[in-house]
Amino acid sequence: MKSDKITARLRKIVESFSGLTVAVLADLVADEFVFGEISRVSREAPVLILKHRERTVLPGGGANAINNLADLGVKVLPVGVVGEDEAGDALIDMFKRKRIPLDGIVRDKTWRTVTKTRILAGMTHTSRQQVVRIDHEPENDFSSQAKRKLEQAAQAYLGRSKALLISDYGYGAATPELVKRLKRTRAVPLVLDSRYRLLEYSGVTAATPNEPEVENALRVEIGNDWAKLRWAANEVMARMKLDSLLITRGRDGMVVKLGNEVVDIPIYGSDQVVDVTGAGDTVIATFTAALAAGADAVDAAHLANYAGGMVVMKRGTATVSGPELLHALETSAPVRRKH
Repeated sequence: MKSDKITARLRKIVESFSGLTVAVLADLVADEFVFGEISRVSREAPVLILKHRERTVLPGGGANAINNLADLGVKVLPVGVVGEDEAGDALIDMFKRKRIPLDGIVRDKTWRTVTKTRILAGMTHTSRQQVVRIDHEPENDFSSQAKRKLEQAAQAYLGRSKALLISDYGYGAATPELVKRLKRTRAVPLVLDSRYRLLEYSGVTAATPNEPEVENALRVEIGNDWAKLRWAANEVMARMKLDSLLITRGRDGMVVKLGNEVVDIPIYGSDQVVDVTGAGDTVIATFTAALAAGADAVDAAHLANYAGGMVVMKRGTATVSGPELLHALETSAPVRRKH
C-alpha cells in the first residue's frame, strides 16, 4: 500500500510538468554523430576505412538538458551562447522545431559553438561502436557584450520561472560569479550540474554530480564503501550549504541526501546499458522539473532514476518524455536499498 501511495504521488508530479516554467543557464553543445559502415582496412595505416552512411546533429551538454525539459512537457527558457556557425544554426533550428523560446540565446560571431563529433562504425544490421570522438572547442572567450546579454536574459527569465537549472560544462556561460548574482534575484530552486568546479557554487539549492565528480572535488576514492559515500555526501552538502544532493553512480543507481537522510536507489531497468551519452542531462532535467513542481528531493530523485534508466537504453544523445515516465511508474514501483 505504501508503494502505491508513493507511485500515485510521483504520477501527480509528472502530470504537473506541463504547467511549469523552468529557466536554464547552460553551456550549449552540438552533439554530432557520424556513422560509417566498415569497408576494409586501410593500406596507409592499420585503421578501418568507413563508408559514410549518415550524419546526425543533436542538442548536447546544457542544450540536451533543455531538450529533455521540453520533452517532459515543461516550458523551458534557455539562456546560453552559440556562434554564428553551422553548429549554432543547427541548435537554433532544433529549438525552433520544439517551439522553445530563443530570446535568451545569444549569437556571438567571435564564438565557435562547441561541437563534439562522435565517429561510429559498424556493419549492416549490427550495433554501432564509437571509435573516436573529436571535440571542436573555441579558442577564446565570448565577447563582453555577449556576457552582458547573457546575464540580462538570465535575470529576466528567473522572474518568470519556478526553478533555474545550471549546466556548467566549463565553457563560460554558467559561472559561480553569475549564479551568485542571480541568487539575489528571486528565491526559486537553483539546481546545479558542474563538471569541473562543483564546490565553487556554494549556496545553490541542490546539485546532481556523478560519483567521479564528487571524488575529484573531495580528492577521495569512494569505490563500494557505503560509509565513505555517506561521508562524501555529508561533506559536499556542508561545504556547498545545499538543501539536497543527488549523486549518480552509473550502474549502481544513485544516492540522494535530504537533511539527515541518505537514500540509496538502485538503477531502474537493465544495467546492460546501450549508451550513457547525455544521461546526466536527463537526470538533472527530471530532478529539476520535479523540484519545481514542489516535490521533495527523494521523490525527485526517484523520477530522475526512472528517466536515467530509460535514456541509457537509447542510442546517442536522447530524451525521456512525460508519457514514458508515467508508463515506467505503472510498470515498476520505486524502490530503495537498505543499509
